[in-house]
Amino acid sequence: MGEWINHIPEPAQEYIRNRRLDEVECLVADLSGIARGKAMPAKKFSKQAYFHLPTSIFTQSITGDWMDDTLLNQIEPDMVLRPDYSTASAAPWTGDVTLQIIHDVYDQDNVLYPVAPRNVLKRVISLYQDLGFRPIVAPEMEFFLVAPNTDPNQPIEPPMGRSGRRVAARQSYSMSAIDEYGPVIDDIYDFAEMQGLEIDGILQEGGSGQVELNLQHGDPLRLADEVFYYKRLIREAALRHNCFATFMAKPIQDEPGSAMHLHHSVVDMKTGKNIFVTPDGQNSDVFMHFIAGMQNHMPEVIAIMAPYVNSYRRYIRDFAAPINLEWGVDNRTTGLRIPVSDINARRIENRLPGMDVNPYLGIAASLACGYLGMIEKRQPRPQFTQDAHTIEQELPNNLYDALDVFDQATAIHEILHPDFCHIYSAIKRLEYTAYQQVISPWEREHLLMNV
Repeated sequence: MGEWINHIPEPAQEYIRNRRLDEVECLVADLSGIARGKAMPAKKFSKQAYFHLPTSIFTQSITGDWMDDTLLNQIEPDMVLRPDYSTASAAPWTGDVTLQIIHDVYDQDNVLYPVAPRNVLKRVISLYQDLGFRPIVAPEMEFFLVAPNTDPNQPIEPPMGRSGRRVAARQSYSMSAIDEYGPVIDDIYDFAEMQGLEIDGILQEGGSGQVELNLQHGDPLRLADEVFYYKRLIREAALRHNCFATFMAKPIQDEPGSAMHLHHSVVDMKTGKNIFVTPDGQNSDVFMHFIAGMQNHMPEVIAIMAPYVNSYRRYIRDFAAPINLEWGVDNRTTGLRIPVSDINARRIENRLPGMDVNPYLGIAASLACGYLGMIEKRQPRPQFTQDAHTIEQELPNNLYDALDVFDQATAIHEILHPDFCHIYSAIKRLEYTAYQQVISPWEREHLLMNV
């Protein structure tokens, strides 16, 4: 089979043990978080250390359009993709025995390609390491299971449950509600186990067919890889049972949106101790600086946390989504929540990212804000102890305004990489222009015969 088999994780080795490996999917995440790459016979994969893809895969919008920019090399040169064997994972929904492997992206001079989202996250992690710190994250994934929708002109509806009725809304944490689509959940568990992915818990969220999946805390790069894999496996599990899984931020009108809350802590690389607390259990200066960095710089990266026009429909007052940058202890109305925990688990929950965020970019942007806070050593606003939904919204309320703020964020650009930020903004403006050309049902209903 090849020496490379010895370097893949045990769950992947177990999946192919005593079986013939047929195919390997060589994957990268584009700017939207879409899995791109190529599949090849396992025998061919064993014979090559890398393969090539054009740089243009990182300049394609969600609509399939291509950006045209002077920064780009118009001859569309190849990048070099090298497998990260530690990410090898089963693809158990396929008809044959298949492994999927995430690849690192280099230019032809063997330098990490700065526009690749996984490399953006690596760049931010390295800044923490330069300070002697190791960031820790724990994502929460919210998504909807919905009835198959093949006509985009029709509204999205909840799926039919095993009772034969459409699943109900406003049933947070209900075991009966989540049992309605138990077969999908069972396949999610089975796929995750075969892929070596650990689920911390699954629960019913507030929307009709809305599910939350919690991941174990750990290394940011590994957790971003897991979210990338989870999106694939959850979609495949849903398709087996005649429903779609969607990670749109706001798929259904009058229902809650879906978020990817991020829990942050930071440990000292030498001692392994959480630097957010003092030895006597109090909030450390670094903890307060981290919060301040998020308050001061999060508006600059909302274009990453909320990457599509639909994303801003989630930021609605009193709809279980934050519209502010306040921080509070055990306060779910604040954008930055400090969960009740023991000393070693002191952390900050960033409740701003939508589930439509690219996991690599969302984690990178959130960490970048905290990093700037640690460097700038500023103090946050006082803790907010009331209902933060009562205060004015302080976030950009549409993608265009968010991009204007993002374009002026010099410090953020230096952290994430100027080339990435330039291309990201150009692609998002291309998507916004495409959206502006669409005439919506609301316009036809209210304007056609009235104005």
